[in-house]
Amino acid sequence: MIRTILTCLTLVVLAAPAKATATVLVPLREDAHVTQSLVAAQVGDTIRKTCPTMSARMLVAIFKAQELERYALDQGYTAADIKAFLKDKDEKARIKALAADYIAGNGGKAGDAASFCALGQSEIAKGSLIGSLLRDEG
Repeated sequence: MIRTILTCLTLVVLAAPAKATATVLVPLREDAHVTQSLVAAQVGDTIRKTCPTMSARMLVAIFKAQELERYALDQGYTAADIKAFLKDKDEKARIKALAADYIAGNGGKAGDAASFCALGQSEIAKGSLIGSLLRDEG
């Protein structure tokens, strides 16, 4: 799912015109909304890969990716800024680490699919961004 979101973001970014800005922007990695959205996508992807009864709501994931891309452009980031950020190996590792921390802090245990299923069900019940990316087919 995260790969699909990143691919969709990359495709949308490549097709989007650059937006001129006079504002000095903080690095994308420091934008809390961007980080939280990418972490949510990574957590959802990990849950659906680990829990046999969870699947991705791909249309929602694509919509959320496009929404996040529009957000970044509206903040003044260019398509090139977004593309570079999404391709950066250190940033990918940082997002994965934050997602792993979230999962561990919310009951997900390595090797325990049931704990990931419970986390997914909890996120769906809360109506969180993570939950919106998942479908429980169990």
